[in-house]
Amino acid sequence: MSSKTALLLLQMGGPDSLDAVHPFLMNLFTDRDIIKIGPAFLQPFIARRIVNKRAPKVEEYYRQIGGKSPIRELTEAQGEGLQQLLGEDFRSFVAMRYSRPSTIDALAAIKRAGIERVIALSLYPHYSKATTGSSVNELKRVLKESGAKFEISYIDRFYNHPLYIKALSEKVVQGLASFPDRKDVEIVFSAHSLPQSFIEEGDPYLDHIQETVRLVMEQVGEGSHTLCFQSKASRVKWLEPSTEATIVQMAKAGKKNLLMVPLSFVSDHIETLYEIDIQYGEEAKALGIERFVRSESLNSSPLFLECLADLVKTAAS
Repeated sequence: MSSKTALLLLQMGGPDSLDAVHPFLMNLFTDRDIIKIGPAFLQPFIARRIVNKRAPKVEEYYRQIGGKSPIRELTEAQGEGLQQLLGEDFRSFVAMRYSRPSTIDALAAIKRAGIERVIALSLYPHYSKATTGSSVNELKRVLKESGAKFEISYIDRFYNHPLYIKALSEKVVQGLASFPDRKDVEIVFSAHSLPQSFIEEGDPYLDHIQETVRLVMEQVGEGSHTLCFQSKASRVKWLEPSTEATIVQMAKAGKKNLLMVPLSFVSDHIETLYEIDIQYGEEAKALGIERFVRSESLNSSPLFLECLADLVKTAAS
């Protein structure tokens, strides 16, 4: 057996073509860790009706950002960067929750490589049962069903890690530098939303998000800022205020310069490339916002990779 340790990067995934949008959405809407639609035995049937209606619109969104999600390539690049920092004792693998390579694919590749020790690293900074929880549950389910024997440890959050905060703050400061006067800029932190019921049931996601914003603003310094939530996916009550409503409110208040900071996303995906850049950008312009800028996603930021490497070293020790 190999003495290497497998780094299993857990990420949401995304369609790698327009034809893959429908199955991606089906995987998403049948996951009861995220959305519970009726009794469990009926969820696949209800999900199919929802997806059949929604898929054409979502396909158009992906068409506008190049016909696919870049998240697989970006995650693989993060893994390669991690390997370079950690050295030859580690090898990176990717497990996408709702697309390929799946958790089964990744574990099979690790087994073929003869590696027995695995560090499962969730790329969701803020823990939620809908994100990290779902990916970890899937990993444990696959392990149980396959009977595969691995020595596994988990890294399931890093919302307050100093290097993560430093990496995010760096992107915010770079974004502010693109405005003539940062004092005239409203910093809008936009996090992926979550059903309000999750928070009421004890999910720590909102607390983690708020702590990240507090720590980032400590480093960024003075600046008007607000927190909002995007990407609502069902009719139940989700976290508020929404990003769309926040942009409307900023325009009504006479704000002319917005710096959008994608929170809870460590890689560019449809939420940044379409939802913020295109959809919200057009809405802001129509409302009279003169300068609408998004801070860069972390992707393979050197500071961010240092953060992940530090997490891995701690877990491996």
